[in-house]
Amino acid sequence: MEQLSESSRRDSADVASSSSSTAADGHIGGGGGGEAMARGLSAMLESVIKEFDSKSIDTLSSQDKLSGSLDRLVQELDQLLENAPLPFIVQHASRISSVKQRVSSMNLVLKSIQRRIDNIDHMLSANNIQDKTASDTT
Repeated sequence: MEQLSESSRRDSADVASSSSSTAADGHIGGGGGGEAMARGLSAMLESVIKEFDSKSIDTLSSQDKLSGSLDRLVQELDQLLENAPLPFIVQHASRISSVKQRVSSMNLVLKSIQRRIDNIDHMLSANNIQDKTASDTT
């Protein structure tokens, strides 16, 4: 997995330190230190998930472009095979078809991961809204 950028690490550290101090303050007052810690952790996870989400969308786009290029190449090779079926061309065509199948399989995995990330993001967003509503009513 790719490392976080420097600014993301600083943001995460700021959120963690502010949530730690808020949690400590809440603990001293006997109040909701756990809620402040949960909010800080939620904010940090949300930023990491959004960054991962962005990178996975870029990867998915790149994979789609690659898949389109491979489709075009396979069509051209099929036309070439119809005109001059040489054993060496057949071998390369089968290799390219194999690569195309692997790229398609990878696209399915990436789309599944993207759906999971979206679900986690929705759950975090719903949790944040619920926490804000709860804190506003108190």
